[in-house]
Amino acid sequence: MTTREVIGFVLAVLASLLCLWGGVREARLRRYGVHTEGLVVDQKMAPADDYLTPVIEFTDRQGRPVRFTPVATGSRMGMDLGTHVPVAYLPEQPENARVSTRKHRRSHVGLFTGSVIFLSGAVWVWLTR
Repeated sequence: MTTREVIGFVLAVLASLLCLWGGVREARLRRYGVHTEGLVVDQKMAPADDYLTPVIEFTDRQGRPVRFTPVATGSRMGMDLGTHVPVAYLPEQPENARVSTRKHRRSHVGLFTGSVIFLSGAVWVWLTR
């Protein structure tokens, strides 16, 4: 196996594991997370972006206010200022909350798909050496 093939194999396996970790993390959040409602309280413009990123606030089980910015953002996510959005978080990590809408969950299906694609690529490199 050449150095290029080894590097390609290692990168494909690492990408697969990273995607799988992200997908499992999100599945755990959906299954064991606390579901509540948040409110878009602010919007920030990142220097490299051409759209506003919402800041969402909710109250955790202990009654503390928690603010976060969603992982998946964009101009078509439907989160204008004052919008109520469903939120899910793990009780031990409320600061890592996620928006729990169909549009936001779609990106997590992509993590599992990416994991399969990258792992398939690694297996293909390994078998065709």
